[in-house]
Amino acid sequence: MKFNFMPKEEKFQGIFSRSSKNVMEAAKTFKIMLQEWNFDVTRIHEIENEGDMIRHELIHKLNNTFITPIDREDIYNLSSELDDIVDMMQACADRLLIYNLKKPADDDGLVQLTEIIEKATLLIDKAITDMHDEKKRNRICDYTIEINQLENQGDLLARKLLKNLFEKPNKEKTLEIIIWKEVYEFLEDIIDKCEDVACTIESIIVKNY
Repeated sequence: MKFNFMPKEEKFQGIFSRSSKNVMEAAKTFKIMLQEWNFDVTRIHEIENEGDMIRHELIHKLNNTFITPIDREDIYNLSSELDDIVDMMQACADRLLIYNLKKPADDDGLVQLTEIIEKATLLIDKAITDMHDEKKRNRICDYTIEINQLENQGDLLARKLLKNLFEKPNKEKTLEIIIWKEVYEFLEDIIDKCEDVACTIESIIVKNY
């Protein structure tokens, strides 16, 4: 009988793929919530819980794997950042529910920010998929550039919304202005986190392939 004394190299592709698709589902749900201005956060909490379960599964696998396809730290950091995106969307949805804000008369900018988030998560999913495909790995740089462009669009749009918010200050609505400022900055931070994920994936490719 032949024995193999070398530990088996475990694959993490499937777990990362499930995680990125969970992030996409969160972004889609989040966008619909703001479009319909319906803050029943049940679904976004379910998605966040699913993300936590995927992350716990990955960490368990990481702790029980001797040889990993890429650095342990990179696996851990990428998993953490993907989870952060969903956590941030849930936190923003919770705030909108708690604050009970009225739907703005012109909510196009708000919806556009959620559309940017959704597009960024789609590109992240593509990057996660292509990261494990030798023939498609060179596309990841293109995805990173696209996400960076989306991040720039998000910054410009958030600044425009903030400017509009303070253009006609109303002392009776000071608290509402402060809350909206927090919401816009939260959405901008989510887009920034998507860019962080793209940079992490790109760094993994440079270091390991």
